[in-house]
Amino acid sequence: MDFVLDLCDTYFLDAVYAKIIPLDATRSLNASVTAVLPASSQWSKIMSDLPLSSIMVDDTPASPSSISHPIYASAWPRDYIPRQVLSLSVLTLIGIHLLYFIFAGLSYRYIFNHEMRKHPRFLPQQEKLEIQSSLRAFPMITLLTLPWFLGEVRGYSKLYDGADSYGYLYLFASAPFFLLFTDYCIYWVHRWLHIPFFYKALHKPHHKWIIPTPWAACRIIFFVFIFPLHRLLYLGLFVFVNFWSIFIHDSDMITGHPLEKVINGPAHHTLHHLYFTCNYGQYFTWADRAGSSYRQPESSLDPMLEVKALQKSKAE
Repeated sequence: MDFVLDLCDTYFLDAVYAKIIPLDATRSLNASVTAVLPASSQWSKIMSDLPLSSIMVDDTPASPSSISHPIYASAWPRDYIPRQVLSLSVLTLIGIHLLYFIFAGLSYRYIFNHEMRKHPRFLPQQEKLEIQSSLRAFPMITLLTLPWFLGEVRGYSKLYDGADSYGYLYLFASAPFFLLFTDYCIYWVHRWLHIPFFYKALHKPHHKWIIPTPWAACRIIFFVFIFPLHRLLYLGLFVFVNFWSIFIHDSDMITGHPLEKVINGPAHHTLHHLYFTCNYGQYFTWADRAGSSYRQPESSLDPMLEVKALQKSKAE
C-alpha cells in the first residue's frame, strides 16, 4: 500500500492537501480557504481546529522544499500520521469497491452459471442482498486493514524493493510460500469462525447464501509483517487474493480436472456452502486433508442437478 500511496501522493494528493490545508494555514487561513472554496465561517472553524504537523513551529512554517513536493506545500506533509490515516482510509474504500465490482461483476457475467438462480435454495433477489451485505461490511474491513496498511506505509513491514535483495531464489519462492502460509492461517480462522459462538456473531451472514454468487467475498493479509516480500509482488498477490476469493464463490461444480485434489477451487467451496463443515481452505486442499475436513467434489453433489430435476418435474 505504501507504493500505491506514494503514487497517489505524487499525482494528485499532494495538490489536494496543499489546497485544503496549505502550508501557511495558521497565518492566512481565510485567504487560503476563499481561494479554493466559497467563504464560510463554519469551514474556517473546521480548518482552524485541524491538527497541524510539528513542522509548524512558533507559527512559522518549515521550508516548502522539506515537505512533500515543493510545488504543493501543505501543513500536512506526506509522513504526517493524520494525513496518512485519512488517505489510506479513502484509498482503501475506493480500492475495495473497485476490486469487488470489477472482479465480481466479470465473474458473475462470464463465469457464474445463471441457471443456478433457479435452484430452490437460491433466495429471491439474492444478488442484491449479497451486494448490500458486502457494502455494509466494507467500512469494517477498511477499519481492520487500516492498521496493517499504516504499518506498511510507516516502514514496519518487511516489504523490499530490490529484486536481488534476498536473492532471486527467494523472490520466486516467496509467492507460493505466501499462498501456503496464508492458506493455512485462513483455514484455521475460517474453521474457528464455524465454532457456534463465533459463527452466530460473525460468520452466519456469509452462509446465508447457500448457493453463493461471486458477489459474496473478501480477505486480509498480514504476511509481510513476518516475512520479506517484494513490494510489487505483494501488490500483485493482494489483487490475486481478492480475485480468488470472488472466483471460488461462483457455485461451479466442474469436477475431474488434474489438480482437483490439490487446488481448492469453486467446486470445493460450493460444497462448503452446502454442507458447512468441510473445505475451509482458500487456495489448496492440504490443510483440510490434515484437519480431516476435506470433502472431494463429485458430479453427484452438483447443486445444478436439483435445478434440472426441478425443471424436469415442472415440465412433466
